[in-house]
Amino acid sequence: MGLFVFLPLVLPLTAWPIARLAEQHLHPRTATWLLTGVAAVMALCSTVCLALVMVVGTAQLPGNPLPDGWSDPEVRAAVPYDEVAGKAAIPALCVVLVACGRALWRHGRVRRRAHAALAGLPGTSVAVLPDDVPYAYALPGGRRDRVVVTTALLDCLDPAERRALFAHERAHLAGRHHRFLLTVRLAALANPFLRPLRTAVAYTAERWADEEAAGVVGSRRAVATAIGKAALVSRGTPVATLAGLAAPGPVPRRVAALLGPAPASRRRPPVFTSVGLAAWGAAAGTAMSVMSSANSAVTMFVIFRAAF
Repeated sequence: MGLFVFLPLVLPLTAWPIARLAEQHLHPRTATWLLTGVAAVMALCSTVCLALVMVVGTAQLPGNPLPDGWSDPEVRAAVPYDEVAGKAAIPALCVVLVACGRALWRHGRVRRRAHAALAGLPGTSVAVLPDDVPYAYALPGGRRDRVVVTTALLDCLDPAERRALFAHERAHLAGRHHRFLLTVRLAALANPFLRPLRTAVAYTAERWADEEAAGVVGSRRAVATAIGKAALVSRGTPVATLAGLAAPGPVPRRVAALLGPAPASRRRPPVFTSVGLAAWGAAAGTAMSVMSSANSAVTMFVIFRAAF
């Protein structure tokens, strides 16, 4: 395997430029798909390689289930820094698995509680709660997707802004944005170097819904005003993987984007631009992660066959 086994752990650094530039130069829908895909693949590759290094670490533990041939010098030579890296990978992988499991459990618990709280209300697509705390968010799953909003928030908005609010939340549901947010959240937990992509997707998913709402309402200014008002009074969403009107994402940047021209809808960025070169760099890093993890997995399999 050589040092290539460690590459997927640091290659997410190649995606940092595109995380920033995609927010500024790509259509929010394209940016969300691109960044989420890169984050998911890189997180999977780094987790696979961390697991392979962990197997090396278990060979150092007494009573390990690996065959005796695993300790042969020829086998050990195939794994660099096996004594230090192998042992360090064991707690590292445990932390990753516990953190991802906890995030999934919390996401599911919040959704279940939210659906349970709406059980006594009419089964409409919009659930209006008589609450003095202003908030709104898109709640997927259950019998049907629903927009949850409180009377306190509706009282802060005029009719045009209310239409913008509902269009925004419905865009979150139609685009299944909670899946993107959950994916990048898990990716960032698997590899901390992917946190910039998580932050970027949180912003681009909101911008995606902003643009969809502007198209439905027919007024970019009405959507911008609704976002600004909601941000001043809203408490956000119950969990980061559920999407809302005013969070997450820098609200002033979203308002400024809506007050400007609509973004060009391109499926891929121009090659000879800063964002195009950054996208190619992220693609190259992702490809190298896949090849490194695949090569390490095949090598580990060959070593196992030789050790038995």
